[in-house]
Amino acid sequence: MTPPQQFDRVVDEALLLDVGVTVFDANVPEVFDDQVAQNITPEVRRAEANYMAYFAKNLLQSTGNWGAVRVVPRATHAVDVTLTGTIVHSDGERMIMYAEARDARGTVWFAKTYEALASKYAYGDLVPVGIDPFQAIYRNIADDMLTYRKALPDATVQAIRTTAEMKFAREFSPDAFEDYVVQEGDTGVFAVQRLPAEDDPMLDRVRQVREREYLFIDTLDEYFEDFSARMYPTYQDWRQATYGEAIAYREQREKAKRRAIAGAVGIAAGAAAQMSDTTLTRYGGAVSIIGGAAAVGRGIQAFADAKVHSDVLQELGASAEAEISPHTIELENRTLTLQGTVEDQYEQLRRVLKRIYYEELGLVLPPEDAADADDERPSAEILVDGSPYAD
Repeated sequence: MTPPQQFDRVVDEALLLDVGVTVFDANVPEVFDDQVAQNITPEVRRAEANYMAYFAKNLLQSTGNWGAVRVVPRATHAVDVTLTGTIVHSDGERMIMYAEARDARGTVWFAKTYEALASKYAYGDLVPVGIDPFQAIYRNIADDMLTYRKALPDATVQAIRTTAEMKFAREFSPDAFEDYVVQEGDTGVFAVQRLPAEDDPMLDRVRQVREREYLFIDTLDEYFEDFSARMYPTYQDWRQATYGEAIAYREQREKAKRRAIAGAVGIAAGAAAQMSDTTLTRYGGAVSIIGGAAAVGRGIQAFADAKVHSDVLQELGASAEAEISPHTIELENRTLTLQGTVEDQYEQLRRVLKRIYYEELGLVLPPEDAADADDERPSAEILVDGSPYAD
C-alpha cells in the first residue's frame, strides 16, 4: 500500500509528458491443451488485460507526474510515452507481468518482468477499495517510469513532445510531413529534422485532428471505467477463490514431481542391484524396485490430485467468464457511431479523421484510403446534431 514516488519539484505543464497505456496483451495460448495446462480461461484473461491497463493508468495519473494519461486500444503517435504490458501469469496468488515503456523517439525507457505474490490478507474486508492485491507491480512500474523521466533534460522532453506531434502529422499527411522527422540509422530512434511554421494551416489541421482523437479516447475511458467497476467484485471473488487453489495446485505438482523422481531412482537402483552375484543384494534390489514403483504410483496419484485443483481453477474462471467478458462497445450518437471491438472502432475512427483532414484542406484522399473510407462510411460517421463530419 506504499504510494508511488512523485516529483520532488514543481514541473512546468509544458514539460509534462502525455502517456498512453495500451490494452495489455492477454497472452492466451492458441492451443486449448496449453490453456488448460496453464489454467487460463481465455475470456477471463482478456478481461484482465483491460482491467490491468485501466488500473495502471489510474495509478500513473494519481501521481501527478505526467500530463494526460489515457488507456488506448493500441500504440498511437497521439501520446508522448507508451506503456505496454503482457500478462505472463495471473491467478489469485501470483502475478507476473512484462512491461515496456517507450517514448515517441523510439527510445526504450525500460523493458522488465515484474512479479509479486499476494498476501492472503489482500482479499480481506478491511482492504480499502482501489487497492489491488498486486499493487506493488503497478507501483514499481510507476517508479521506474519516474526514475527515467527525472534523468531527462528539459530539451530532451521537448524533443519527445515535438517528435510525437511530427510523427502524428506524418501519419495523416505523409507527403507534407515526410521529411520533418526521420529514423536515424539502424537504431530505430526518430529525430526531428525541421519544423513547420506555427501558423502552417496543415499543422493547425493536424492539431485539430489530434484533439478529435483525444476526444474519442477520453470517451473510451468511460467504457474502461464502467467495465472495470462492473468487473471488480466478481474478479476479486475469483482471485480470492483461486488463491488457495493456486497454492495447493503448485504444491501438489511439486510433491508429485519429487515422488516420481524418488521412485525412478529407486527402480534404477534396484535394477542395478539385480545384476549382483549375491542373493541378498538381488533381494534388496527387488525391494527397491517395488518401493520405487510404489513411489511412482504415489507420484501419479499426486499428479491426479493436482489435476483436480486445476479443474477447480478452470471452473472458477468459467463461472466468472459470463459476468466479466468484454462486450461490444456501442457509443451510439453521443459522439461517434462505430461498430465492432474497441480496436476496430479505433481503426474506423482514424480512417474517418483522415478523410475529414483531407476534405477540410481540399485535398484528394489517396486511393487506398479512399477505398477504406467508403467501406467504413455507413458505420463510422461523426454525428453531431445529425450532421455528418460536423466540427
